[in-house]
Amino acid sequence: MNTRDGGIGDRGIGDGGIGHGGTSDDADWNQNERDETQTQRLDRNWNSLLQELRVVQTGVQILTGFLLTLPFHDGFEDLGGALRVVYLITVSCAVAAAILLAAPVALHRVLFRRHQIGLIVAYAHYLSFIGLTLLGLALSGAVTVVFGATAGTTSAVIAGVATFVVFASAWLVLPLWLRVTTDHQD
Repeated sequence: MNTRDGGIGDRGIGDGGIGHGGTSDDADWNQNERDETQTQRLDRNWNSLLQELRVVQTGVQILTGFLLTLPFHDGFEDLGGALRVVYLITVSCAVAAAILLAAPVALHRVLFRRHQIGLIVAYAHYLSFIGLTLLGLALSGAVTVVFGATAGTTSAVIAGVATFVVFASAWLVLPLWLRVTTDHQD
């Protein structure tokens, strides 16, 4: 394993090569189409990942902050037992999402100047994917709690399920379907 230029990332994990027919195909495509080295590709993937994290970081922080303040508002004590459970699960998902979506920065900081950009990109990819999944679950839970507190149980279930379906469709099913069905060279 070549740890100097990237370690795990050299095998195509987390570098845009997943699902693209293997590392050599992906590396060849990048070399031919982009005229970039392995290190340049990993640097590009790292920068792209950071941009994606910047997009979601503010939202996850606002959602988490909002959820953490709810118990201190009047009327929170009126939430029934089921909604409190949904709330606690939602808070847990939001906090975990915030941690996982910030973890790539900590990973980079700890491995900085150790020539492990491939390892950083690979693990940051997985941490981000899990963090986004937890963020989607937290959004579904937050909608459930808000509708439950304002419109009742039936509305809460409908709104929560609808939010989950939209989240799962837009953030999971569609991207994974596109990854499987599209030619990576297009």
